[in-house]
Amino acid sequence: MTDIVKTKEVQDLLDRASGLNESGGDARLKAIVRDVLEATMKIIEKHDIDESEFWQALRFLQDGADEYGLIAPGVGIEHFIDLHMDAKDAEAGLAGGTPRTIEGPLYVAGAPIVDGDLSKTNDVNLTTDPDDTETLTMSGRITGPDGEPVKGAVLHVWHANSKGFYSHFDPTGEQSPFNNRRRIKLGADGRYAFRSKMPRGYSCPPGGATDRLMAALGRHGDRPAHVHFFIEAPGYRTLTTQINFGDDPHAHDDFAFGTREGLLPIPNRDGDTADIEFDFRLQKARSDTDETFSARPRSEA
Repeated sequence: MTDIVKTKEVQDLLDRASGLNESGGDARLKAIVRDVLEATMKIIEKHDIDESEFWQALRFLQDGADEYGLIAPGVGIEHFIDLHMDAKDAEAGLAGGTPRTIEGPLYVAGAPIVDGDLSKTNDVNLTTDPDDTETLTMSGRITGPDGEPVKGAVLHVWHANSKGFYSHFDPTGEQSPFNNRRRIKLGADGRYAFRSKMPRGYSCPPGGATDRLMAALGRHGDRPAHVHFFIEAPGYRTLTTQINFGDDPHAHDDFAFGTREGLLPIPNRDGDTADIEFDFRLQKARSDTDETFSARPRSEA
């Protein structure tokens, strides 16, 4: 088949469609849009996508708009962004520290801030609702690249309950606001400790866009039990990461590609308690931007 994407007619179309012929607008956006359009046209040509298939694909994206936060990690794009940032770090000579990994779509801004200075308190309880599963305790230190304790750190923690549901997104409507969600302000020694109820892994919503896409790809839509973290501190790069429980059946088969070496602790289980000791190591900030969160849209209570 003729490669019409390379023809002058289509190349001129791409220039016009992306605004390259116009004086106004954002030059970087124009270049990106042009590349996206050209790549899409090449895919249509390579796979001989017909009109019906094209509009079915657009309808899928339109109907699944509320699940983009699941679709992006499910098809590996969110993990690829992590790999891209890792490669940039390596090129800049930055190495070490706790691995970054996907944020996922279920963070909620505005969780209660609690004092987690262990010179004043024993630990912090994340769980406010009754839950008959085993108790999870987690503790450790937050240090910098040279092993120094990180002062003034705030540890954001969020995870699902024992049914695999997150507060604010629970289809049963049974959880109270910010159940299993806290922002913990740490002491000068960088030590943290919290307890909650053991989370369970979950599947993407049955019959939803992500579930249907995974089925069409011959894949499952399951995540292992895990706990999410943001860590922010003056002078250090904000870290987005999570731990997957190393003894979960899906620990190495996470549909969202959140599993990374160094983020797979195995809980020490004893009766109705599971304990995890885990240390975080941050990188120094190289700019003010390093100390901020990405501009990703996030839910607010």
